[in-house]
Amino acid sequence: MQLGLPIILTVTLLLAALFLALYFLFITNKKKEELIAKYSNIISVNEEVARLQQSATEIRQSCETLSTKYKQALITYNEIEDLIAINKETTDLYDYGLYEPRFDFETSQEYKDRILENHKKQKMAITSDTAAVCIGQWSINGDTSEGTKLVNKYKKLMMFAFNGECDSLIAKVKWHNFAQTELKIQNAFFTINRLGRVQNTSIQDSYLELKYEELALYYEYERKKYEEKEEQRRVREQMREEEKARMEYEKAKREAAEEERRYQKALEKAMSDLGKADQKDLDELNEKIALLEQNLKNAHDKKERAISMAQLTRAGHIYVISNIGSFGEGVYKIGMTRRLEPMDRVRELGDASVPFRFDVHAIIFSEDAPQLEYNIHKAFAGRRVNMTNHRREFFKVGLDEIEEYIKTNYKDDVEFIPLAEAKEYRETLSLMNRVTVEKSSDEPVFAFPEDLFDEDLI
Repeated sequence: MQLGLPIILTVTLLLAALFLALYFLFITNKKKEELIAKYSNIISVNEEVARLQQSATEIRQSCETLSTKYKQALITYNEIEDLIAINKETTDLYDYGLYEPRFDFETSQEYKDRILENHKKQKMAITSDTAAVCIGQWSINGDTSEGTKLVNKYKKLMMFAFNGECDSLIAKVKWHNFAQTELKIQNAFFTINRLGRVQNTSIQDSYLELKYEELALYYEYERKKYEEKEEQRRVREQMREEEKARMEYEKAKREAAEEERRYQKALEKAMSDLGKADQKDLDELNEKIALLEQNLKNAHDKKERAISMAQLTRAGHIYVISNIGSFGEGVYKIGMTRRLEPMDRVRELGDASVPFRFDVHAIIFSEDAPQLEYNIHKAFAGRRVNMTNHRREFFKVGLDEIEEYIKTNYKDDVEFIPLAEAKEYRETLSLMNRVTVEKSSDEPVFAFPEDLFDEDLI
């Protein structure tokens, strides 16, 4: 019994210790859970921050990769856009600008001679082996002579391609595509040289400049030929106009002379009848003689005027006319005619070339009509409707300005008609308005009722 008591006591103590240990473990886990529950939000935020930082790093790396690819794609896109713009036929002067002449030759033959000189320079560059060069020395199986032959063949191929492309482009250059053609030549130059990098071979810039010069020369040569053709056409038209005027003068002179002879003969007969007439018919014969004398004088003056006009080779009329229906208000044609009747020329201009007839504001006779016309055109040169073709004699200028210039620099007794009748145009507008009104009257018109509770609507 004495031995059993210590064992029981020991077991009891061990059980008590185990219980305490389990109790403290339970309390510790519970507190841990409470702490975790208490600070779970903080733990989640930290984990989210770490996750987001990792995501941001990954996104930044992806953006850098995409940015690099985008820049490369943008470069390619811009290159394609440039190629499309170069090869697209367009007349957009805002994008490509007006051509500024590089040469100032008087005749097309001078341009032709300069083009031949340019071709000689190109041939000299090719024969002297300075048009295309190869950097370094090539050899085939250790044989430099074979390498040189290969390079020379490659240079010939490059020159053949470049010259062929340039010849094709230069032959098709027009007023609206000069800048594009120049860019196409430049693009061909860079493309062929890019292909020649494998052999370290390239066409020289000096040869490219010769091609630019050939392009400019050829373009200006064609334009000069056009200007010369237009000038020849103007001269032929002027000669035809002068021939018409001469024929009119001759016809008017013949008719006036015939009329003068007829009145002279009638006057002589009336004078012979005067001596045989009695007192009753005397007054009637005197009136008839007075009328015949006046008609004879008018016929004589008409003949003398026709002779005078035929002798004055530079005499003519300056006309100021408008056509509101065709060109709008404030646009006037200022031209010259040598016709005996200037209105014949005005009627010709309005017969078929425009939809409405011209209105005449002034007709001015001048003994030196070409000089007067030149002076007026020069005074209003900056107001031309067509700044490139001076045969088109239309000016956007006020009629009062034209009148002031004529009366200040020529003579002040010229009569100007300020109002443009534009009869056909205004009648056309009236008819169009009438048709529009009739058409609209046929269509049903919705009218709001006077009373919202109209019986017809209920």
